[in-house]
Amino acid sequence: MGDEWPAFTFLGKLRKETRDEFLRQGIRKNYSPHQPLLQQGDSSRHVLLITSGVVKVAATSESGYDVLLAVRIAGDLVGEMAAFEELPRSGTVMACSEVSARIIQLQVLESLLGRHPDAMRAILRMLSARLRWANRRRIDYKAYDAPTRFARVLAELSQAYAQPAPDGDTDRCVLGVTLTQRELASLAGLALPTAEKCLATLTAQGLVQCSYRNITICDVPKLLEFAKLDSEIPY
Repeated sequence: MGDEWPAFTFLGKLRKETRDEFLRQGIRKNYSPHQPLLQQGDSSRHVLLITSGVVKVAATSESGYDVLLAVRIAGDLVGEMAAFEELPRSGTVMACSEVSARIIQLQVLESLLGRHPDAMRAILRMLSARLRWANRRRIDYKAYDAPTRFARVLAELSQAYAQPAPDGDTDRCVLGVTLTQRELASLAGLALPTAEKCLATLTAQGLVQCSYRNITICDVPKLLEFAKLDSEIPY
């Protein structure tokens, strides 16, 4: 299971035969950095299977406030909510890098899910994981102070997307996705000045190190301890 696809992604949860069939479906399209793949409010009914690159999912409120909702990588499926619910897109999916995706129409997706029980299980697990993430953020808002909430988001992102540190230290890792401090603040439900103070606190304690739009987790076990998280994130 998984092959080159991360195990937590949709493709990583499929049997090889099912995964190969998904990768033959639809139309392949390439996207440049900062190009939208899906637009909030659009009424289209297809889904996108990301086959390379990284995308961000964001939404804009009626008052004009922009919120980063999620990061998705190769192997992930996006756009399924609007497709299944037959409602306008709830967010915009934007390419962070060069991205390739397969455009799969809803009827094709439903046919695949009907023929492949492992794909149906995978999509249910995917939706459940995304609901868990949203629920966790709501609980964190009431249960923890700002630095802990910020650390929890960093820890969960590192569990999903981190790359090994160049020096080979297994307690260190590089976040693996490029996020601004404003975007990290949005994920943690914090104002930007508060998030900046939280990042400074974690840096002063030797838990993280920042460079231009890049974060290194200097001590993963201690960050998890600070964040009051177990070693494995249940997503």
